[in-house]
Amino acid sequence: MGKTIYILAIGILIGLLAAGLILLISSPSHSAPILILPTPTSPLIAVHLSGQVHSPGVYYLAPGSRVQDALLIAGGFTEQADADQINLAARLNDGQKLYIPAKGEVLNVNNPMQIPLPTNSSEEFPVIIDLNLASQQELESLPGIGPTKASEIIAYRQKNGRFVTIEEIQNVPGIGAALFEKIRPYITVTNLP
Repeated sequence: MGKTIYILAIGILIGLLAAGLILLISSPSHSAPILILPTPTSPLIAVHLSGQVHSPGVYYLAPGSRVQDALLIAGGFTEQADADQINLAARLNDGQKLYIPAKGEVLNVNNPMQIPLPTNSSEEFPVIIDLNLASQQELESLPGIGPTKASEIIAYRQKNGRFVTIEEIQNVPGIGAALFEKIRPYITVTNLP
């Protein structure tokens, strides 16, 4: 009989230990989860190269990049390119379009696909303003946009959300077709998720 009680006591002890182990394993952790964050990197700028380059397209470069950097990535000038019209040392801006003209080509100012480039190295490339990110001051730098219209653009953006197309700016009070055509070469929109 003593042996039976001894075996029964060992069995109960093993059962209690097993139940305690199961309870310990299945209970949720009370500590905060560990978050692994990605290493911060500076955002890239997008630049559109077209015209007389070997591989036209949109390229993503580090902020502070220069025209020469973009041309290297795009394969450089074609033989027909008029390289004398390009300031290779000019800094690039996000959303900027660079059109590389052919030798003897006269750029049409009214064609939004051909943004005139400077002909001497002391001039700057036109700054392209992103309507979804632009500050009051940046908007005021656009031709025909003063403090009032810049405020209205920002108010429209806050009320209606991001601009989907550049044409949508014509929905802002006081910006009609004529003013839109005037600022069209200098504006862009980014549609980030």
